[in-house]
Amino acid sequence: MNLRHIEIFHAVYVNGSVTAAARALNVSQPSVSKMLRHAETLLGFQLFQRTNGGGLIPTHDAHTLFSEVSEIQDRVHALREAARNLRRGADGMLRVSALPSLALDALPTAVSLFLKSHENVRFDLQTVHHDDLLRKLYERETDVAIAYQVPPAAPIAHRWVGEGELVVLYREEDMPDAPPSVELERLCGRKFISVAASGPIGQLFTQELQRLEIELDEMVSARTFYIASALVRQGVGMTVVDSFTAQACLAPGLSMRPLKPRIAFDIYAMFLINRPPGALANDFLKTLTRVLDTP
Repeated sequence: MNLRHIEIFHAVYVNGSVTAAARALNVSQPSVSKMLRHAETLLGFQLFQRTNGGGLIPTHDAHTLFSEVSEIQDRVHALREAARNLRRGADGMLRVSALPSLALDALPTAVSLFLKSHENVRFDLQTVHHDDLLRKLYERETDVAIAYQVPPAAPIAHRWVGEGELVVLYREEDMPDAPPSVELERLCGRKFISVAASGPIGQLFTQELQRLEIELDEMVSARTFYIASALVRQGVGMTVVDSFTAQACLAPGLSMRPLKPRIAFDIYAMFLINRPPGALANDFLKTLTRVLDTP
Protein backbone atom coordinates (compact mmCIF):
# COMPACT_ATOMS: atom_id res chain seq x y z
CA MET A 1 0.00 0.00 0.00
CA ASN A 2 1.24 3.46 -0.83
CA LEU A 3 0.33 6.63 1.04
CA ARG A 4 -2.66 7.28 -1.21
CA HIS A 5 -4.06 3.82 -0.45
CA ILE A 6 -3.53 4.45 3.26
CA GLU A 7 -5.25 7.84 3.09
CA ILE A 8 -8.26 6.35 1.27
CA PHE A 9 -8.56 3.42 3.67
CA HIS A 10 -8.28 5.71 6.69
CA ALA A 11 -10.94 8.08 5.36
CA VAL A 12 -13.40 5.29 4.55
CA TYR A 13 -12.82 3.59 7.91
CA VAL A 14 -13.35 6.83 9.84
CA ASN A 15 -16.29 8.15 7.80
CA GLY A 16 -18.12 4.86 7.25
CA SER A 17 -18.86 5.16 3.54
CA VAL A 18 -17.24 5.92 0.20
CA THR A 19 -19.44 9.00 -0.24
CA ALA A 20 -18.49 10.49 3.12
CA ALA A 21 -14.82 9.66 2.57
CA ALA A 22 -14.86 11.36 -0.85
CA ARG A 23 -16.44 14.43 0.70
CA ALA A 24 -13.82 14.52 3.49
CA LEU A 25 -10.96 14.20 0.99
CA ASN A 26 -12.57 16.56 -1.53
CA VAL A 27 -12.26 14.02 -4.35
CA SER A 28 -14.77 12.14 -6.51
CA GLN A 29 -16.60 9.08 -5.22
CA PRO A 30 -15.50 6.85 -8.16
CA SER A 31 -11.82 7.62 -7.47
CA VAL A 32 -12.23 6.56 -3.82
CA SER A 33 -13.97 3.33 -4.84
CA LYS A 34 -11.27 2.57 -7.41
CA MET A 35 -8.39 3.17 -4.96
CA LEU A 36 -10.11 1.12 -2.26
CA ARG A 37 -10.56 -1.86 -4.61
CA HIS A 38 -6.94 -1.52 -5.71
CA ALA A 39 -5.79 -1.56 -2.07
CA GLU A 40 -7.79 -4.72 -1.37
CA THR A 41 -6.30 -6.37 -4.46
CA LEU A 42 -2.77 -5.52 -3.33
CA LEU A 43 -3.42 -6.78 0.19
CA GLY A 44 -5.16 -9.95 -0.93
CA PHE A 45 -8.07 -9.62 1.50
CA GLN A 46 -11.27 -7.64 1.88
CA LEU A 47 -11.24 -4.49 4.00
CA PHE A 48 -14.96 -3.71 4.11
CA GLN A 49 -18.26 -5.51 3.75
CA ARG A 50 -20.85 -3.63 1.72
CA THR A 51 -24.31 -3.13 3.24
CA ASN A 52 -27.59 -2.75 1.37
CA GLY A 53 -27.80 0.88 2.49
CA GLY A 54 -24.51 1.75 0.83
CA GLY A 55 -22.48 1.75 4.01
CA LEU A 56 -19.27 -0.12 4.66
CA ILE A 57 -18.51 -2.33 7.66
CA PRO A 58 -14.81 -2.88 8.44
CA THR A 59 -13.68 -6.49 8.48
CA HIS A 60 -11.64 -7.96 11.31
CA ASP A 61 -8.51 -7.52 9.17
CA ALA A 62 -9.41 -3.86 8.63
CA HIS A 63 -9.66 -3.28 12.40
CA THR A 64 -6.20 -4.80 12.84
CA LEU A 65 -4.75 -2.73 10.01
CA PHE A 66 -6.31 0.53 11.16
CA SER A 67 -4.21 0.86 14.32
CA GLU A 68 -1.06 0.82 12.19
CA VAL A 69 -2.51 3.08 9.53
CA SER A 70 -3.67 5.60 12.12
CA GLU A 71 -0.09 6.11 13.34
CA ILE A 72 1.10 6.64 9.77
CA GLN A 73 -1.65 9.18 9.15
CA ASP A 74 -0.65 11.10 12.28
CA ARG A 75 2.94 11.23 11.06
CA VAL A 76 1.86 12.34 7.60
CA HIS A 77 -0.26 15.06 9.20
CA ALA A 78 2.72 16.22 11.26
CA LEU A 79 4.88 16.26 8.11
CA ARG A 80 2.32 18.37 6.28
CA GLU A 81 2.16 20.79 9.20
CA ALA A 82 5.96 21.11 9.14
CA ALA A 83 5.88 21.74 5.40
CA ARG A 84 3.11 24.32 5.85
CA ASN A 85 5.16 26.09 8.51
CA LEU A 86 8.21 26.11 6.24
CA ARG A 87 6.13 27.69 3.46
CA ARG A 88 5.19 30.45 5.89
CA GLY A 89 8.88 31.27 6.05
CA ALA A 90 11.72 30.71 8.54
CA ASP A 91 10.08 27.65 10.11
CA GLY A 92 6.94 29.66 10.90
CA MET A 93 6.60 28.26 14.43
CA LEU A 94 8.42 29.15 17.64
CA ARG A 95 7.88 26.90 20.65
CA VAL A 96 8.94 28.78 23.76
CA SER A 97 8.52 27.89 27.43
CA ALA A 98 9.14 30.29 30.29
CA LEU A 99 8.86 30.41 34.04
CA PRO A 100 5.43 31.64 35.18
CA SER A 101 7.00 34.85 36.49
CA LEU A 102 8.34 35.67 33.02
CA ALA A 103 5.17 34.46 31.29
CA LEU A 104 3.01 36.97 33.18
CA ASP A 105 4.29 40.00 31.32
CA ALA A 106 7.81 39.86 29.84
CA LEU A 107 7.16 36.98 27.42
CA PRO A 108 3.79 38.32 26.12
CA THR A 109 5.36 41.75 25.63
CA ALA A 110 8.24 40.25 23.63
CA VAL A 111 5.84 38.19 21.50
CA SER A 112 3.69 41.24 20.78
CA LEU A 113 6.71 43.29 19.68
CA PHE A 114 8.11 40.45 17.58
CA LEU A 115 4.85 39.86 15.70
CA LYS A 116 4.81 43.47 14.52
CA SER A 117 7.76 42.69 12.24
CA HIS A 118 7.12 38.93 11.76
CA GLU A 119 3.43 38.69 10.95
CA ASN A 120 3.56 35.12 9.59
CA VAL A 121 5.20 33.60 12.64
CA ARG A 122 3.15 31.43 14.97
CA PHE A 123 3.96 30.81 18.64
CA ASP A 124 3.38 27.83 20.89
CA LEU A 125 3.85 29.26 24.39
CA GLN A 126 3.96 27.28 27.62
CA THR A 127 4.88 27.85 31.24
CA VAL A 128 7.55 25.63 32.74
CA HIS A 129 8.90 25.11 36.25
CA HIS A 130 12.57 24.44 36.92
CA ASP A 131 11.88 20.82 37.89
CA ASP A 132 10.17 20.17 34.55
CA LEU A 133 12.49 22.14 32.30
CA LEU A 134 14.75 19.29 31.14
CA ARG A 135 11.83 16.95 30.40
CA LYS A 136 10.14 19.50 28.15
CA LEU A 137 13.37 19.96 26.20
CA TYR A 138 14.22 16.26 25.96
CA GLU A 139 10.70 15.28 24.88
CA ARG A 140 10.66 18.10 22.31
CA GLU A 141 7.62 19.79 23.87
CA THR A 142 9.51 23.05 23.54
CA ASP A 143 12.48 24.33 21.56
CA VAL A 144 13.65 27.03 23.98
CA ALA A 145 13.10 27.34 27.73
CA ILE A 146 13.57 30.65 29.53
CA ALA A 147 14.51 30.29 33.19
CA TYR A 148 16.70 31.64 35.97
CA GLN A 149 19.10 28.76 36.56
CA VAL A 150 20.75 26.30 34.20
CA PRO A 151 20.36 22.78 35.64
CA PRO A 152 23.82 21.67 36.82
CA ALA A 153 25.63 19.05 34.72
CA ALA A 154 22.73 18.91 32.24
CA PRO A 155 23.73 18.25 28.61
CA ILE A 156 22.02 21.38 27.32
CA ALA A 157 23.30 24.66 25.92
CA HIS A 158 22.29 28.06 27.17
CA ARG A 159 22.49 31.75 26.36
CA TRP A 160 22.25 34.77 28.67
CA VAL A 161 19.24 36.93 27.79
CA GLY A 162 18.81 39.24 30.75
CA GLU A 163 18.88 39.97 34.43
CA GLY A 164 16.31 40.37 37.18
CA GLU A 165 16.36 41.24 40.84
CA LEU A 166 14.47 40.53 44.03
CA VAL A 167 12.09 43.21 45.26
CA VAL A 168 9.78 43.79 48.20
CA LEU A 169 6.11 43.76 47.20
CA TYR A 170 3.84 45.39 49.77
CA ARG A 171 0.66 47.35 50.37
CA GLU A 172 1.42 51.04 50.66
CA GLU A 173 -0.63 51.28 53.85
CA ASP A 174 1.61 48.63 55.45
CA MET A 175 4.84 50.55 54.77
CA PRO A 176 3.89 54.17 53.97
CA ASP A 177 7.39 55.45 54.73
CA ALA A 178 9.21 52.97 52.47
CA PRO A 179 12.61 54.27 51.29
CA PRO A 180 13.77 53.97 47.64
CA SER A 181 15.42 50.63 48.48
CA VAL A 182 14.67 48.40 51.45
CA GLU A 183 17.11 46.64 53.76
CA LEU A 184 15.95 43.18 54.82
CA GLU A 185 16.25 44.19 58.49
CA ARG A 186 13.34 46.56 57.89
CA LEU A 187 11.04 43.56 57.26
CA CYS A 188 11.65 42.12 60.74
CA GLY A 189 8.54 42.17 62.91
CA ARG A 190 6.21 42.54 59.91
CA LYS A 191 3.86 39.87 58.61
CA PHE A 192 5.75 38.11 55.85
CA ILE A 193 4.79 35.69 53.06
CA SER A 194 7.64 33.26 52.41
CA VAL A 195 8.62 31.96 48.96
CA ALA A 196 11.52 29.85 50.24
CA ALA A 197 10.17 26.69 48.55
CA SER A 198 9.65 28.30 45.15
CA GLY A 199 12.82 27.16 43.39
CA PRO A 200 16.23 28.77 42.77
CA ILE A 201 15.06 32.34 43.47
CA GLY A 202 13.50 31.29 46.76
CA GLN A 203 16.78 29.61 47.65
CA LEU A 204 18.69 32.75 46.73
CA PHE A 205 16.57 34.79 49.13
CA THR A 206 16.88 32.19 51.90
CA GLN A 207 20.66 32.21 51.56
CA GLU A 208 20.71 35.99 51.98
CA LEU A 209 18.58 35.76 55.14
CA GLN A 210 20.95 33.16 56.53
CA ARG A 211 23.99 35.27 55.65
CA LEU A 212 22.50 38.24 57.52
CA GLU A 213 21.21 35.99 60.33
CA ILE A 214 17.68 37.41 59.92
CA GLU A 215 14.48 35.61 60.86
CA LEU A 216 11.23 36.95 59.47
CA ASP A 217 7.72 36.53 60.82
CA GLU A 218 6.46 34.06 58.20
CA MET A 219 2.67 33.97 58.23
CA VAL A 220 2.25 31.89 55.07
CA SER A 221 4.56 29.88 52.83
CA ALA A 222 3.67 30.12 49.11
CA ARG A 223 5.20 27.86 46.46
CA THR A 224 4.61 30.29 43.60
CA PHE A 225 5.39 33.98 43.35
CA TYR A 226 1.97 34.63 41.87
CA ILE A 227 0.21 33.24 44.95
CA ALA A 228 2.51 35.24 47.21
CA SER A 229 1.65 38.40 45.28
CA ALA A 230 -2.07 37.66 45.51
CA LEU A 231 -1.75 37.25 49.28
CA VAL A 232 -0.08 40.65 49.49
CA ARG A 233 -3.00 42.16 47.62
CA GLN A 234 -5.37 40.56 50.14
CA GLY A 235 -3.50 42.15 53.05
CA VAL A 236 -1.99 38.95 54.46
CA GLY A 237 1.48 40.48 54.59
CA MET A 238 4.38 41.56 52.40
CA THR A 239 6.72 39.39 50.36
CA VAL A 240 9.96 39.33 48.39
CA VAL A 241 9.60 38.13 44.80
CA ASP A 242 11.31 38.63 41.47
CA SER A 243 10.88 42.02 39.81
CA PHE A 244 8.95 40.58 36.84
CA THR A 245 6.23 39.04 38.98
CA ALA A 246 5.99 42.16 41.11
CA GLN A 247 5.72 44.43 38.08
CA ALA A 248 3.01 42.26 36.50
CA CYS A 249 1.01 42.09 39.74
CA LEU A 250 1.11 45.78 40.67
CA ALA A 251 -2.31 47.27 41.35
CA PRO A 252 -3.63 50.41 43.02
CA GLY A 253 -2.42 50.43 46.61
CA LEU A 254 0.55 48.11 45.94
CA SER A 255 4.18 49.14 45.54
CA MET A 256 7.54 47.47 45.02
CA ARG A 257 11.03 48.40 46.15
CA PRO A 258 14.43 46.86 45.32
CA LEU A 259 16.45 45.37 48.15
CA LYS A 260 19.49 46.98 49.69
CA PRO A 261 21.99 45.57 48.97
CA ARG A 262 20.68 44.52 45.57
CA ILE A 263 20.09 40.80 44.96
CA ALA A 264 20.24 40.09 41.22
CA PHE A 265 19.99 36.92 39.17
CA ASP A 266 20.60 35.98 35.54
CA ILE A 267 18.04 34.81 32.98
CA TYR A 268 18.96 32.20 30.38
CA ALA A 269 17.53 30.73 27.20
CA MET A 270 18.16 26.97 27.26
CA PHE A 271 18.00 24.49 24.40
CA LEU A 272 19.28 21.06 23.37
CA ILE A 273 22.89 21.02 22.19
CA ASN A 274 21.93 19.26 18.96
CA ARG A 275 18.96 21.61 18.32
CA PRO A 276 20.30 25.17 18.66
CA PRO A 277 17.95 28.07 17.89
CA GLY A 278 17.57 28.95 14.22
CA ALA A 279 17.65 32.44 12.75
CA LEU A 280 14.02 33.11 13.65
CA ALA A 281 14.45 32.00 17.27
CA ASN A 282 17.64 34.03 17.57
CA ASP A 283 15.78 37.13 16.40
CA PHE A 284 13.08 36.51 18.98
CA LEU A 285 15.63 36.07 21.77
CA LYS A 286 17.11 39.45 20.84
CA THR A 287 13.64 40.98 21.21
CA LEU A 288 13.18 39.25 24.57
CA THR A 289 16.55 40.58 25.73
CA ARG A 290 15.47 44.14 24.91
CA VAL A 291 12.22 43.65 26.84
CA LEU A 292 14.05 42.25 29.87
CA ASP A 293 16.47 45.17 29.76
CA THR A 294 13.66 47.74 29.84
CA PRO A 295 13.24 49.21 33.34
